[in-house]
Amino acid sequence: MLSHLLHLEGVESVVIEKQSREEVESTVRAGILEQGTIDLLRKTGVGERLDREAEIDEGISISIAGESHRIDFAKYTGKQVAVYPQHEVLIDLIAKRLSDDGELWFDTEVVSIADHESDNPKVHYRTADGTEGVLSADFVVGADGSKSLARKLITDDGGLRMKHEYPFAWFGIMVNAPQTAPELIYATHPEGFALISTRSENVQRYYLQCNPDDTPDMWSDDRIWEQLHLRADSDTVTVSEGEITDKAVLRFRSAVTDPMQRGRLFIAGDAAHTVPPTGAKGLNLAMADVCALAPSLVRAVKKSDTSLLDTYSERALPRVWKTQHFSYWMSSMLHSVPAENEMSTLFQTNRRLAELSTVVTSDAGRQLLAQQYVGWDFPSIEAL
Repeated sequence: MLSHLLHLEGVESVVIEKQSREEVESTVRAGILEQGTIDLLRKTGVGERLDREAEIDEGISISIAGESHRIDFAKYTGKQVAVYPQHEVLIDLIAKRLSDDGELWFDTEVVSIADHESDNPKVHYRTADGTEGVLSADFVVGADGSKSLARKLITDDGGLRMKHEYPFAWFGIMVNAPQTAPELIYATHPEGFALISTRSENVQRYYLQCNPDDTPDMWSDDRIWEQLHLRADSDTVTVSEGEITDKAVLRFRSAVTDPMQRGRLFIAGDAAHTVPPTGAKGLNLAMADVCALAPSLVRAVKKSDTSLLDTYSERALPRVWKTQHFSYWMSSMLHSVPAENEMSTLFQTNRRLAELSTVVTSDAGRQLLAQQYVGWDFPSIEAL
């Protein structure tokens, strides 16, 4: 997306991707798109397939021990979200960049980044056949994921990497089955949390709260269906069963890097911060990062003015922390966590259920959740 935004303003860029195009486009990933992401894709000419194929949701359901409460996004915010998986977004963006003769180097690994404190940073890379080379640039952006090579240069030079690990995980499955419900169901139950979501008309994605040390072989199909029905079924909903095609344990971690820049090196997306998946914020936060970064790079390249780039971190980080808060809040309200002893566990359980009840049974609470779920307005992408 950053490369696409720069192209629209006449700024050249090279995208270096370690995986093959096929791997990037075929790895099925989650994808709840905030209104800001939907608008960005449409505005920049890559929203046609989204508009044709995405499922548009105007709310979610929160189930408390089988009692369902709907959060109406349209009523409280006038906005929507789209169920459109991340790999589909990537398919659209890759096709657009290639049709615009963009430089996308697949099967190419970044080995190191050098001279990022100078006016001429360099990226050392290696192609799939072992050929090594060096790319010189005006600026380097590390959007290289949670194990970012670019981030390490920032943290090794005094940058902070603040982390939080949650005491639970998600056991996720992919299922060939018809849709359980038209909107996502976030279910909390004495046995733990469950999420009922969809990938397509005939492919569903379900999650169950589990122990972080669990492995997929600890969850038989019978156990999976028993727990999904126990946690998510209600008088109006029965979890749709089918062939399970994938099982995985997803650990819950949060992290924030401050600053998100050093010299002429910048980081965005998971390279800069990670959030748990409860609030569906990872992709959307990455999109907001590049909306803050793109106009800054355009001004720096075309007008030799780096004043906006100098403030990238301080403009991006407030949104990052607001998003961290929302993801932490949703996770804490919906997941059961054993405490030190029985009485402490009972206290924590009843406290969080009271908080959740306060949210879902009041207009103020429902509006607060809706506003944060659909997301805040994105930074303007107009070059200044």
